[in-house]
Amino acid sequence: MRSHRQRGAIGGASALAGLLCATLLVAPASNAAPTSASTTASANDALTRSGHALPYKNPRLATKTRVADLLARMTLAEKVGQMAQAERADVASNPGQIAELGLGSVLSGGGSTPAENTPEAWADTVDAFQEQALSTRLGIPLLYGVDAVHGHGNLNGATVFPHNIGLGATRDPKLAERIGHITAEETRASGPQWNFAPCICVARDDRWGRTYESFGESPKLAAQMAQMIEGLQGDKGELDDPDRVLATAKHFAGDGFTTFGTGEGDYTIDQGITQASRAEFKKLALSPYVTAIKKHDVGSVMPSFSSVDWTEDGLGNPLKMHAHEELVTGWLKEKQGFDGLVISDWRAIHQIPGTYAEQVAISVNAGVDMFMEPFSGDTVGYPQFIETLTAAVEDGAVPMARIDDAVSRILTAKFDLGLFEKPFTDRRNIDEIGSAAHRRVAREAVAKSQVLLRNRHTLPLSGRDDVYVAGSKADSIGDQAGGWTITWQGNSTHQIPGDTILDGIESAARGEVTHSPDASAPVPAGAHGVVVVGEHPYAEGFGDVGGPRWGYDPGENGVQRPALTMHLSDADTAAIETVCAAAATCTVLVVSGRPMIIPPELLGQIDALVASWLPGSEGKGVADVLFGKRPFTGKLPVTWPRTVDQEPINIGDSDYDPLFAYGHGLKTHR
Repeated sequence: MRSHRQRGAIGGASALAGLLCATLLVAPASNAAPTSASTTASANDALTRSGHALPYKNPRLATKTRVADLLARMTLAEKVGQMAQAERADVASNPGQIAELGLGSVLSGGGSTPAENTPEAWADTVDAFQEQALSTRLGIPLLYGVDAVHGHGNLNGATVFPHNIGLGATRDPKLAERIGHITAEETRASGPQWNFAPCICVARDDRWGRTYESFGESPKLAAQMAQMIEGLQGDKGELDDPDRVLATAKHFAGDGFTTFGTGEGDYTIDQGITQASRAEFKKLALSPYVTAIKKHDVGSVMPSFSSVDWTEDGLGNPLKMHAHEELVTGWLKEKQGFDGLVISDWRAIHQIPGTYAEQVAISVNAGVDMFMEPFSGDTVGYPQFIETLTAAVEDGAVPMARIDDAVSRILTAKFDLGLFEKPFTDRRNIDEIGSAAHRRVAREAVAKSQVLLRNRHTLPLSGRDDVYVAGSKADSIGDQAGGWTITWQGNSTHQIPGDTILDGIESAARGEVTHSPDASAPVPAGAHGVVVVGEHPYAEGFGDVGGPRWGYDPGENGVQRPALTMHLSDADTAAIETVCAAAATCTVLVVSGRPMIIPPELLGQIDALVASWLPGSEGKGVADVLFGKRPFTGKLPVTWPRTVDQEPINIGDSDYDPLFAYGHGLKTHR
C-alpha cells in the first residue's frame, strides 16, 4: 500500500537534526533484549522533557520515516510478534497474552463475537485488547480483523447486503463502492479496522461452495466490481477516517478455478488444485488483482488455500499458494509493485507439506507477512508460530531482511490507519449501524441484483391482486442472508433485523396475501402464486456439491443439514407444482448462492422465474421489482446450466449450451 500519510512532513536541516537527536537518545538495537514498560516510560518521559518526541510517534513525519524509525528500535521478538495473529476466543480469557507475546493482530473468525453481540460490546472488546498492545515497551497498536464480506455480518444489527454474486448481477461498480463505504463505517464504529474483503475471485465451477463470494465467472466483471475497495479504504489519505477500514483482496489466486475432485480433505473442490497454463491463470485468476493493486491500491492481500499446477510441465506437482514465492513475491510484490501486507488464511500454512518449522519458513520466505494462527482445537497456534519463526531466523532459515520487510508492511498499515494517534474505537458513527439510510442502500442493491430469467407477461404483479406465497425460503431471513451471517455457516434459524421476502410482499400488496410454506393451504381463486425456493446456508467447503454436511451451529445439536446438490428439494419442487397448477400465474424465486437446476418439465409449468441470489436483510427489495416499484435490470453474473453434469460451464466454451447464458436478464419497466 502506498503511503497515505504524507501530510505536513517536516523538511530541512532542523527536522533532520531533531530526528538524529531523538534516535541517539532512545532505543535498543534490533537484537537487544526488550526493556520493561516502566523503563521505557521513563525514557520516553525524559525525551519529552528534553523537547524531543520519538520520531515514530510524530504524526507530522511521513509514514516511511516513522516505519524506519520504529523498525530500528524493535527486537527480533517484537518483530516476530507483529507477524502473528490470534483469534478473539483464544485471547479473550487471558488478554495479557497480547502484551506478553507482542501480538500484532487479533481477528474474529466467522461467528466469533463477544458474549453480548452488540456494537458497544464489540468496541469494548477491541479496546480492551488494544490496551494490552499499548502497554508494551514500544506501544505498537493492535490491528483487528473481521470477515465483513456482505456487510459486518458477524454483528447482529449490522446492515446485511446481498452476497457478491448478487452484486455482480447489478453490474454497478459505484453501488459496490457505496456498499463498501457503509460496511467500513459500520465495521470501524464497532472496533475492527481491517476487513478481509472483497473476494475478487472468478468462479468457474458453480459446484464450488464459495461461488456466492465471487462477483461472477468473468475476470473483467470481477475487476470492475473491485471498485468496492474504494468504498472500504476511501481516497488516499482517508484510511485513518472513522468510516474507513483496510481492505483485503482475496483469495490470491485461482481459488475459483480449482478442478472438481481435487479439494482439500473431504472437500470436493474448495481449497483444491488449479490445473492451468500460465496464460490461462494470468487471464482468469491474476487479472483482477492488477486492478485491485494498480487502480485501487488495496491495502492487503490474502493468499488462497488452493494450489496451482502448471500444465506446461505436466500435472502432478502442485504448489500451495502460501508457499508460492514465484507468485506471492515475484508476481504480486515485485512485478505488480504491491506494497501492502500479505495475510495468511486460517491456519493455511498447515497444508504445506513438511514439518511445522518447514511450513513456517517456506511461507515466510514465499512472501507471507502476517500469519492467521489460531489454535482452532489444535495444540499449535500463534505462540508456537512465534517460537518457530524466531528459531528459523536465528538458524538462518529465514533472513532478517524478510522479517524487516514483513514488519515494515504491517507497521505501514497501522500508521496509515492512524492507530498510533487514535488507537481506540472512534464511536461517533455507532448509531449509524443498521440505520434506515444504510438499509435503503441495501434495499436498492437487492432490487438491482434480481435477475428475471423468464417472464410470460406475468411480472410485474399488480398491487391490487391477491397473492399466494409458498416455498421454504419465503419467510426465512436466515436463508436469504446465507453464510457468513452471525455464524460462519449461517443458519436458516437466524433472526436478524430486516425484512423477509414475505414481509416485502405483504407490504407491497394491497390484495389478500396467503402464506403456506408447503402449499398445503388452498389457493384462492384468481390469486397469483409466488413460490420462494432455494438452498440452505453454507460457507466454504461445506457448500461444495458432494462435500461434507454441516450440523454444528448452536442449537443444531450435531444434526447435519441437507446435502447440497444444486437441485431443489422435493418439498420445494412439490410446492412449485402445486401452486403452478392452481394459481392464476406462477412466479418462482430462487434464493441461492449459485444457479439451481430447473428440470424442463418443471420449467414448463413456471410463468416467471427470478434469480434472487442471497439478498441479505432487505427482502422488500425483492418485492420492489415483483410489483414494479423498480424495474428488473439484473444480468446473470454466471452461466445457468441445464444440468449439474454441465459444470464447469462458462461463456466462451466451445460446447456452450446453457439454460440461460451469462449476461442474460430480461427487463421490465415501471
